[in-house]
Amino acid sequence: MTDTATDAPILEAIGIRKSFGPLEVLKGIDLSLTRGEVVALIGPSGSGKSTFIRCMNMLETPTDGTLRFRCRAIGDRFEDRGDMIGIGTLRRHVGMVFQHFNLFPHMTVLQNVVEGPLTVLREPRREAEERARDLLSQVGLSQKCDAYPAHLSGGQKQRVAIARALAMQPEVLLLDEVTSALDPELVGEVLAVIRRLGEAGMTMAIVTHEMAFAADVAKRVLFFDKGVVAAEGTPDEIITHPRSERLQGFLARFHE
Repeated sequence: MTDTATDAPILEAIGIRKSFGPLEVLKGIDLSLTRGEVVALIGPSGSGKSTFIRCMNMLETPTDGTLRFRCRAIGDRFEDRGDMIGIGTLRRHVGMVFQHFNLFPHMTVLQNVVEGPLTVLREPRREAEERARDLLSQVGLSQKCDAYPAHLSGGQKQRVAIARALAMQPEVLLLDEVTSALDPELVGEVLAVIRRLGEAGMTMAIVTHEMAFAADVAKRVLFFDKGVVAAEGTPDEIITHPRSERLQGFLARFHE
């Protein structure tokens, strides 16, 4: 698949709304990701950040609005249909890393990483394992290939989850509060991996409560509040020099 223009968004959300029964969680969210861009999504718990990023990978089906991948609309079927991209195609190109790892407990670290390329991409095992070992080396876990998730720390599990997502060779990586379930001393090792990915040009949207990290790695920051994007701008505009009282109040909690 190729872009219709070199600066065209890779992944785009237009007017995304999501309701759960009478509760409207997202109230018309727009976001465009261009190649190599890192965008941080911040905001209080319950503001809609995680729901939105799950909509970006169709793990939650939007109630209204449009998603586009490489300028083509994404349909609600798994297969491509006409001009519509299917959910299966979307997920092959847009990877997701979750808060709670979601590793297969009965598989070794290496097996967890190669499972997607073997079953979804139909890659030869030798090729899949070679890339998996390289990715595990990149996240500092080359010695853990034969270990099971139960024998790993939380930070190690999350780094395996990142390697597993990268094994699918995604063009975009979505990360949903990937450090929030970790002990504080383990957060840094995961953030270091994500920072290196950004420096290498990976396109990412990151839901995070790590304000210093967001200010350091993101090109843009979106502040979610009550289901809308209440502020958007550079890290300097949103995190370092916030203008609105609501944003100032939110950020003040991280400086106490």
